[in-house]
Amino acid sequence: MLELHCHTTYSDGTLTPAELVQAAVTAGVRALAITDHDTLAGWQEAIAAARQWALDHALDHSLEIVPGVELSTVWGDRSLHLLGFYPNPAQLAPVLQDHIAGRKRRAQQILDKLAALGCSVEMPKLGVGMAPGRPHIAKALVDAGYVQTAHEAFERFLGDDGPAYVQYEKFLATDGVRLLRECGAVPVWAHPYLFRGGPLEETLTALLDAGLMGLEVYHPSHTPGQIERLAALCDRHSLLKTGGSDYHGPGEAADQPYALNRFNLPLCLLLPLQRAAQALVPQTCEFGASSGSIGK
Repeated sequence: MLELHCHTTYSDGTLTPAELVQAAVTAGVRALAITDHDTLAGWQEAIAAARQWALDHALDHSLEIVPGVELSTVWGDRSLHLLGFYPNPAQLAPVLQDHIAGRKRRAQQILDKLAALGCSVEMPKLGVGMAPGRPHIAKALVDAGYVQTAHEAFERFLGDDGPAYVQYEKFLATDGVRLLRECGAVPVWAHPYLFRGGPLEETLTALLDAGLMGLEVYHPSHTPGQIERLAALCDRHSLLKTGGSDYHGPGEAADQPYALNRFNLPLCLLLPLQRAAQALVPQTCEFGASSGSIGK
C-alpha cells in the first residue's frame, strides 16, 4: 500500500523517522513518503531504518522511502501547502534553510502573542534541520498547564482565526510550484479543500499556469464528494493523483481520523509520480538512488 503524506519529529510529527518506518511496516505500507514541513532532514534516517528492517527480517526488499517535502506557501493571504516529490536535495535544501529561519521567526512571534495573553511558554529545543511549527507550541502550552490538549491549544489560541495566530512569511504558492520544479520535484497541491484563501478552481488555474503537476485527492479532511471532484479535476487537466493520511503520529484518540495508511492506496499511483519526476531531471541522473527498493 502507498502512503504519500507523513511527518516526523523533523517537523511537527511525534515519531522519529525510524519509528515512522516501523509504524508504516506494521500498518502494511509498502511505499512511504517523508514530507516534513520545509525540511528534507528526515530522509536518510528513514532510508537507513527501512534497509535495516529488511536486513533484520532477512527480506530481499525493503519499505520504499519516497523523498518529499511539504512546502509552506501563501495564496490569497492564506496558507497553501505544496507537496514536492523526489526533489534534488543539493538544490532545494539551501533554499529551505531560509524557510526554517522564517519558521523560527514566526514561532517567536506566536510566543510573543501568547505572552501578551498571559500564557508565557518557551519553544522546545529542536535539533539541527528541524522545522518549528504550531504543534510544538501547542505541546508547550499543554506542558505548562494552560490547556489540557493540543486540540484545545489550537481551538483557543493557535488556529487560523485564533488570537495568537501568525501568518507564514509571504512566499507565493506560484513561486513555490516553480521552485519545486526547478529543483526536480513534482509539485502537488496538498489537501486543496483545506485552503481558505479563494475559490478552488480559480486557485487551481493560477497554480496550473505556474506548472502544478498533481492534486492530493485522498486526504482525511476530504469528503467522498470532494474526493470525486478532485479526481475529476485531475482527469480534466491531466494531473497526477496522490494521497495520504497526513500522519503526524499517534493521536489523542484511538479512532483518530489521520491514522496511518487509512486509505490503503494502491501502489499503481506511484509509477506515474516516478515517471513525472524522471521527466524533470537530466537523463544522466540515476533516478531513485536515494530511496529504498520496493522489491522485484
